[in-house]
Amino acid sequence: MANTFKNSINSSIGTTGVKVYEAPANSSATVIGVNVANANSNNISVSVMMRDISANRVVFVVKDALIVPGSSTVLVGGEQKLVLESGDFLSVTSSLANSADAIVSVLEIT
Repeated sequence: MANTFKNSINSSIGTTGVKVYEAPANSSATVIGVNVANANSNNISVSVMMRDISANRVVFVVKDALIVPGSSTVLVGGEQKLVLESGDFLSVTSSLANSADAIVSVLEIT
């Protein structure tokens, strides 16, 4: 088994959900960090959702987290980790168009 650290970087996230990371085929991934920054001059609220393909479910990791202008928030990190199986993914949505940047850090296990 190979273990590889990776970052997935997404910018200009808006009101339509953006798939910010998907576990590759025949792999699993441990999400070790999700950081979202406000790239707008107004307050935004962001939501992160996880899609579990095998269970055919979508759940919120966080819903409507407030991020003030010029700041960011760590939505997954520290003691909290998420495990994604092949095909599972995370998506991010913001309350304003083109207002959020996201970095997802993972450990992929193949």
